[in-house]
Amino acid sequence: MIDRNGYRSNVGIILLNSKNEVFWGKRIKQDSWQFPQGGIKPGESPEQAMYRELTEEVGLHPWHVEIIGRTRHWLRYEVPDQWIRRDWRGNYKGQKQIWYLLRLIGRDCDVSLRTSVRPEFDAWRWNQYWVELESVVEFKRQVYRQALTELARLLNRPLPPTGSDGYGRSGYGSRKQVAIGPVKHSE
Repeated sequence: MIDRNGYRSNVGIILLNSKNEVFWGKRIKQDSWQFPQGGIKPGESPEQAMYRELTEEVGLHPWHVEIIGRTRHWLRYEVPDQWIRRDWRGNYKGQKQIWYLLRLIGRDCDVSLRTSVRPEFDAWRWNQYWVELESVVEFKRQVYRQALTELARLLNRPLPPTGSDGYGRSGYGSRKQVAIGPVKHSE
């Protein structure tokens, strides 16, 4: 679903645990970390897409989480040309996303990165709410900042501490990282 301006409709998910730490997934066979996200299919509402992506990427179901809130408007980022599929070039600019803030009411052991035939992540961890975004692919960082900043109001969280990047320097001191073994892909 690409709109007339060249943006594909998408959802992003910020998942919190009981300590207000956020879930980060490590992109499979890459050195980058991100929040779960994915496209909205035709006929699907953003909320329906969010639950589908949550199940596909993290193995969690609606009964494992509660919705705390979502962004008021679409947040957009442009994708560099080298990242765009050839058949989309010319009419595709990037993603427009509605971001959801969820609380895990299930347990850590409910997370499963192997529920999909084509997993997105091969490891995951909990991090502080405000962390450097250096391990997020560069063109997504501003949208991550926008989403985290807008949704922080729902947690009565202060804005991030400032650092040389204007976002903070709290580091990635993860409390827990969970990795899974090699994942086989079906073609």
